[in-house]
Amino acid sequence: MGVSIRTAGEGDRELVVRLLDQAFQDDPVSRWVFRGEEYRRSTHHKLMAAFTEIVLAEGRIDVTEDGTACALWLSMPAADGGDEHADDDGPAQVRAAVDPDNDRVELIGRLTAGIHPSDRAHAYLWMIGVAPGRQGEGLGTALLESALERCDRDGLPAYLEASNARSRMLYERLGFALTDRPLDLPDGPRMWPMWREPQAR
Repeated sequence: MGVSIRTAGEGDRELVVRLLDQAFQDDPVSRWVFRGEEYRRSTHHKLMAAFTEIVLAEGRIDVTEDGTACALWLSMPAADGGDEHADDDGPAQVRAAVDPDNDRVELIGRLTAGIHPSDRAHAYLWMIGVAPGRQGEGLGTALLESALERCDRDGLPAYLEASNARSRMLYERLGFALTDRPLDLPDGPRMWPMWREPQAR
């Protein structure tokens, strides 16, 4: 299946936020962060907007030409030797902007940062979302394959955290492997950190 993919720009902000909000409403991690369906439906989009804002400014968002799927990528440099997460107030800033009374907005950022590999430069797949009515059609795979071709060309590893078993299987098919151990959120679901070495084409 030929899927046309382009790089999203400022004019795609609302499209990307809407896509991510719809795609992750029922994700196990989103359900953990925003407990209760009513609460999640009224607040979840604010977190997706914060993520979109960060990646538009600092990374790259790939979107299918028809606007039904998107992937958010950040380029992560190798750490310079110190603990780069120790003084990171990013999760606290996101919480303050999104939902100040919800400590899980900050906690998820700190927990994922704490397991994020830092010894090598890599591409970080922060999120990938497909419109609910289009899931299972290969759009996510097409977005991933396009980005992973870039990684392979540049000799760059890739990293992500899978938030459900179905996505984990897709990532494994595309060459990702589990890192040391999964992340079990307190009283919540499991996330699987996964790493992919660049592959010869």
